[in-house]
Amino acid sequence: MAQMMRRRSYRKRILAVDDAATILLRITDALEKYYDVITVNSGTRALRFLEQEKPDLILLDIRMVPKDGFATLREIRAMEDRADIPVIMLTGMEDRQFVMEGIKLGICDYILKPFTPDDLLERIQRVLTPDKQNRIYY
Repeated sequence: MAQMMRRRSYRKRILAVDDAATILLRITDALEKYYDVITVNSGTRALRFLEQEKPDLILLDIRMVPKDGFATLREIRAMEDRADIPVIMLTGMEDRQFVMEGIKLGICDYILKPFTPDDLLERIQRVLTPDKQNRIYY
């Protein structure tokens, strides 16, 4: 029975990676009621976290310094036991080239900043619903 209770109370974990503290706060505010949210402010910190933990989904900013989201995602995809983690890219720019690069790296979706909490939740739910994984929503 205790094992059954643990399963019911399991909340999916989302790793949010963005170098802007305000964005991380907005993500946390929008998601903490439904998910366990872990925030880091760089690609390097995200990779260190991923060496120890495996979240259910990653929200990954594209424009970060010194390691941008694409470089970070390439390293995630090269990790033996982490390559299958669904990734939603966050961007402040509506640039088809960025989206195409993300698709090549296996993103599930992308979200333009600024985002609304409802849009963020809806897109995450779509990706975490097994029959709708790996689809890009425009």
